[in-house]
Amino acid sequence: MARIILNETSYHGAGCVNELAGEIKGRGLLKALVCSDPGLIGCGVTKKVLAVLEGAGISYELYSEIKPNPTIENVQAGVEAYRASGADCLVAVGGGSSIDTAKAIGIIAANPEFADVRSLEGIAPTKRPSAPIFAVPTTAGTAAEVTINYVITDVQKKRKFVCVDVHDIPVAAFVDSELMSTMPPSLTAATGMDALTHAIEGYITKAAWEMTDMFHLKAIEIIARSLRGAVKGEKEGREGMALGQYIAGMGFSNVGLGIVHSMAHALGAVYDTPHGVANAILLPTVMEYNAEATGEKYRDIAKAMGVEGTEHMSQAEYRKAACDAVRKLSEDVGIPRDLKKIVKDEDVLFLAESAMADACRPGNPKDPTLEDIVALYRKLM
Repeated sequence: MARIILNETSYHGAGCVNELAGEIKGRGLLKALVCSDPGLIGCGVTKKVLAVLEGAGISYELYSEIKPNPTIENVQAGVEAYRASGADCLVAVGGGSSIDTAKAIGIIAANPEFADVRSLEGIAPTKRPSAPIFAVPTTAGTAAEVTINYVITDVQKKRKFVCVDVHDIPVAAFVDSELMSTMPPSLTAATGMDALTHAIEGYITKAAWEMTDMFHLKAIEIIARSLRGAVKGEKEGREGMALGQYIAGMGFSNVGLGIVHSMAHALGAVYDTPHGVANAILLPTVMEYNAEATGEKYRDIAKAMGVEGTEHMSQAEYRKAACDAVRKLSEDVGIPRDLKKIVKDEDVLFLAESAMADACRPGNPKDPTLEDIVALYRKLM
């Protein structure tokens, strides 16, 4: 048996955020807690969304205590803010951090017995759907607006934990490329490589099947042709990335990921490394490690990445071509090649243990040992 969970409604294209008010009012909701981070508020992006609410006479309160890797404390303060505001829904404006925070707030608001945020780790047995979430992504990467996952950082224990919950998916998503146009090139590159990692890991994960394969291959194709242009600020590239990352989310949310994400989560928890950067550095090297467990799938990946002549290649050739194409895209958009400036030697064992304990690890096509993970970190140092 396989299962697909997607948003009830999603809007795509420049200016689609204007549909937000109608979706809130159409559900009979009266007041929103708007979750957005200080950076987006400072540069005026959040204001554009608030203007839509104000124009429709929808009352709201703003919650902005959100870090790039959101913490247990950010969630707890958000739950308090939600209750104190009297809101009946959440509007999440931002990247994965804002949307993930809103998911955790919405789940705890509806399921108060999970007030201990750590109790949500893994596949949480919540009983009631989250308070309604309306997601307005401002980065083209995490696809948090269409997934049933969110990631919270436990600062005390220096680890990130993944929560998977069918009850947390936003009821509506507004994937508006205009709101993504303020992303600086470095953030566009990092979030774009995060989206590519979702598509590739989702395509080779153990639970992959025909329907998710369809999403993932199309996402790889769109991202491969769009990311370089998006980083340069080209409109067509940005629109492509807005769509490509969402399609990748439609897939991986339903079948899981692999050890690129497990290892990246550990780096984010220990060094606060931006998630997309960590994924991008790790992806080609982990792809090489996984190759033997992927059948003919790397031929499809190489072709979707734009490599020509894949049908005439040997297995070794198309596997190398897929890894090389990913590495080249990463370098072209300015991602560092290795972990030399990030990882400290004395932390490697702790990082590897965290990655082994991560919820994404079991989905990897090849079952890693602790020693394998240590070797992969060291290879990039």
